[in-house]
Amino acid sequence: MKRNATAVWKGTIKEGNGTLTTDSKVLDKSQYSFKTRFEDGIGTNPEELIAAAHSGCFTMQLSAYIGEEGFEIESLETECAIDFQDKSVIGSHLMVKGKVKGISKEKFQELVTKAETTCPISRLLDTKITSEATLV
Repeated sequence: MKRNATAVWKGTIKEGNGTLTTDSKVLDKSQYSFKTRFEDGIGTNPEELIAAAHSGCFTMQLSAYIGEEGFEIESLETECAIDFQDKSVIGSHLMVKGKVKGISKEKFQELVTKAETTCPISRLLDTKITSEATLV
């Protein structure tokens, strides 16, 4: 299986802008620019998209592990913070809140740690990955 996206850029790095489009059209000529990446601007940026991909992938992997253990998930909510410094992604921090019937804090943390290291996007990223887990 392959997934595709297309970036189109026009102009210089600071004055130019671009669009991002995915085959699914979830992103359809979504605007990005220097301002949306390094300042305040309307649009997205690569790091925000990595955060979305990582939080989504991790949460799906975590749900698989929880289900395999026989627990019932009411909800999982994951925020991902990508740390971008000196022209490099230096970290990804996953903050997950789970509402899972009958699971202990220890078991939940064990499964969070397992998902943190094994989800496909975690395996793709060559950076420090950390997490924190909260049961609600």
